[in-house]
Amino acid sequence: MGPCSGALPSSNASTVAHLLGGAPPSAVLAITRVPHGSVVASLARMMPRHVTVDCADPFELARFWSEATGWPVSDEDQPGDDEVLVEAPAPLPGLLFIRVPEPKAVKNRVHLDWAPTERTRDDEVARLLGLGATLHEDHRTPEGPGWVTLLDPEGNEFCIERGAAERAG
Repeated sequence: MGPCSGALPSSNASTVAHLLGGAPPSAVLAITRVPHGSVVASLARMMPRHVTVDCADPFELARFWSEATGWPVSDEDQPGDDEVLVEAPAPLPGLLFIRVPEPKAVKNRVHLDWAPTERTRDDEVARLLGLGATLHEDHRTPEGPGWVTLLDPEGNEFCIERGAAERAG
């Protein structure tokens, strides 16, 4: 099932899912009203449950990411655990940290790009540096666009871009 549109009386996910062939409401990714009262719904064939990161100390890295995101470390996890989950608000995937014996050796093949929701990109970079991230590469331009690549405390790359309000302004 791909994107589908039609005149619907409600943007309720359950209603949309039912009208789109009985898909579970959790499969409805987005419901958008378009001109003339129509609704466009996007369905997912799969939903990511976790973004998993191999690391040396799952609890400590989860604490860093909990502070960075504002999402809680699972109540079921504690120091010394081999797997620790940072619980994201639905429908976002959680961050799962798993202990592995080998250290990080090369650049990550996949990384997360984050956009701040409560502050500017530059303020967010300063905040994350204060939490223990380190600057890896600075791709900001004098005109304002660009991003900053940081490393978390175990050396995993992630980027901070400008948030929606900053891009619009």
